[in-house]
Amino acid sequence: MLTCAAAAPDLEFRADTVGGPDSGKRAELYLPPGPGPFPGMIILHGCDGVGIHYRTWARQLRDWGYAAMLVDSFTARGFSNICDKGILVPPLERAQDAFAAADYLRRLPNIRGGRIGVIGFSHGAWTVLKAVLDSTVSQDRATPFAAAVAFYPYCEPSVVPLATDTLILIGEADDWTPAALCQRWYSMAQRGGHSLDMKVYPGALHGFDSWHARNYYMGHYTGRDPKAAEDALATTREFLARRLTP
Repeated sequence: MLTCAAAAPDLEFRADTVGGPDSGKRAELYLPPGPGPFPGMIILHGCDGVGIHYRTWARQLRDWGYAAMLVDSFTARGFSNICDKGILVPPLERAQDAFAAADYLRRLPNIRGGRIGVIGFSHGAWTVLKAVLDSTVSQDRATPFAAAVAFYPYCEPSVVPLATDTLILIGEADDWTPAALCQRWYSMAQRGGHSLDMKVYPGALHGFDSWHARNYYMGHYTGRDPKAAEDALATTREFLARRLTP
């Protein structure tokens, strides 16, 4: 059952609120071996909160050489799962979390401050598509991300110019965040000098990169599509490497 959210301030990231892998802190930082400096990635979980899926992605990004910071946008606000009421934690509010997390990384001596990207899933990907807009960056007085990846986002039409090179990955059979909305978003988006790429995977459902079998959850079909997941992994790695790796 959902609890009522407290009137929480914007999330702050400090040494006492950021922990290591599996720490359950406000953010978990997964660092590659060695002294660095490393490019960074902010990870935004879906409507189900921090869990194994997103920690698996954090480890994957770390293994690719990124300092991966998995942000928990829900616990401090009194939530664990908002899959039936996604607006309880609005994506613009979570975009502020992402910018604040990136600022935290920039203060670390082993991070390449100019090479920080963001990746999000479902509700977190909806957030990504807010964070890459020039209007959001300007409103939050934020430093734009160097790259952004959105896995099966909810795509609201927008004609605001992009501030970040962006990649959208979504399943053609997604009945939760329909691919048709993202295709419309893609066609309407103002590039603003940035690249915008999108892949639609035939027959793939919401959560096609997860490890759970196809199932019915919260009124929607979700589950892994091995072929789509494999391609999305390779596509993400290549996209990030071109923008974040010196």
